[in-house]
Amino acid sequence: MDNLKYYNDSLAYDFEMFMPRSAEPVRKDNIVKLPQTKAQRRAKTRAVKRVSASAFAVMTTVFVLAAMCGNIFLRLQINEVNSKINDVKSEINALESQKTSLEVEFERVISYSNIELEAAEIGMQKMDKNQVKYIRVNDKNTAVTKDGETVSGSNN
Repeated sequence: MDNLKYYNDSLAYDFEMFMPRSAEPVRKDNIVKLPQTKAQRRAKTRAVKRVSASAFAVMTTVFVLAAMCGNIFLRLQINEVNSKINDVKSEINALESQKTSLEVEFERVISYSNIELEAAEIGMQKMDKNQVKYIRVNDKNTAVTKDGETVSGSNN
């Protein structure tokens, strides 16, 4: 490999980054805190208690308002669903009444008296005694068909 081209470049390196650093002393502020008296401590704790009590009151109020808004929203949802249910029930009742009226009309169309009237209109009549043909069967309960086959009651 030809590594000489990398050594002949004029790249600038900051070798100070790799040198160990000297420890600089950390400067502290020249502020002296005076000890607090009992009255100051009490006043500070009272202020903290007042702030925490007011924060608790605010959080409680927010929670109660959120619960009330949630309750109202859920009641609205329930009312919408109930109205949809009532609409479907009324539609079911309308369809049931329509079904009943169709059944009544169907019974009227196929009633016995209507069938009798329709049959009379097209020339049909009730069967008379002269239209009935009686078949006499001998003691053996056998009959002969027009094809010549013998049918007996014991074969059935």
